[in-house]
Amino acid sequence: MAKAQDRRKQTVAPGSIPERRSGTDRRQSERALVDWTVDYRAKDTFLFAYISDISAMGIFVRTPQPEPPGTRLNLRFAPPGGTLLELEGQVTWVNPPRAGDDSHRQTGMGVQFVDLTAPQREQLLRLVRTFAYLDDDEEARGHS
Repeated sequence: MAKAQDRRKQTVAPGSIPERRSGTDRRQSERALVDWTVDYRAKDTFLFAYISDISAMGIFVRTPQPEPPGTRLNLRFAPPGGTLLELEGQVTWVNPPRAGDDSHRQTGMGVQFVDLTAPQREQLLRLVRTFAYLDDDEEARGHS
């Protein structure tokens, strides 16, 4: 707990480069690995793709043609056997396709949820916690 408090108190001097955190340290909220379909609309274009992870803050959408950062999206997706979610999002970062990509790097876009209502935020939190718990349960049984 002291480490977390120290991290929050850390200040960066003007002109210096802040320490970059990596991996899960950069994440502000818990995420769950998933493989769900998502329909999304950007302006007048309707597309179909896959979500590979979800948090209360956003999703990663696997797609060979990611939208540019700043693009607003209308998202529609549901967990298996779950309730359909219709949310707004904005592309915040992109993994563009590159020549010679290895099979472990996913092409797509990070999408942050925007303009969520309180009930939508609560539904997302319950959803992420449920699927994160299921992922942990699978790992504990030795399945990845």
